[in-house]
Amino acid sequence: MRKPHNQMVISALGKDRPGLVDDLTRVIYELDCNIGDSRMAMLGGEFAVMLLVEGPWNQLARLEGQLPELERRLGLSITARHTEAPEARTDALPYTVDVVSLDHPGIINSLAAFFSRNGINIVDLNSTSYAAPHTGTPMFAVHMNIDVPAELRIGELRDQFLDFCDSMNLDAVMEPYKQEF
Repeated sequence: MRKPHNQMVISALGKDRPGLVDDLTRVIYELDCNIGDSRMAMLGGEFAVMLLVEGPWNQLARLEGQLPELERRLGLSITARHTEAPEARTDALPYTVDVVSLDHPGIINSLAAFFSRNGINIVDLNSTSYAAPHTGTPMFAVHMNIDVPAELRIGELRDQFLDFCDSMNLDAVMEPYKQEF
């Protein structure tokens, strides 16, 4: 059995440029650490990175010590925090939610408030604004993965959620999470 590694979350933000991911991930690789999970995106003119880095504690400590120089050299704002693997939840059902609507302020906050009121954890959330084909109408799309507590009645929750979305003129789908192959 493989010995579990220590973990550290690194987030970085800075002006986008070619080679930025290469420069950042090379330092991690050269310290014999591994990137377990990552999220990277262009947000406006900025490039945002979140990495879950795994490795022996001494190598993570070396990496942490190199972050101020890396921050200066790459022109990034970098933060790091040690973490550990989350406990497996056996009392929650994984679901996905997709929402599309005309773009207007407050969509994410309204969705987050609905799920919070129902004791549902948002595990992952991605959103984007775009112009509708043919018309150019400003549109907004949200995709999220959520953990629904097993004691909630899914049918009732789905009905409440779809009624909530209808009241806000949001087109939504809520369905069980399906692992892609």
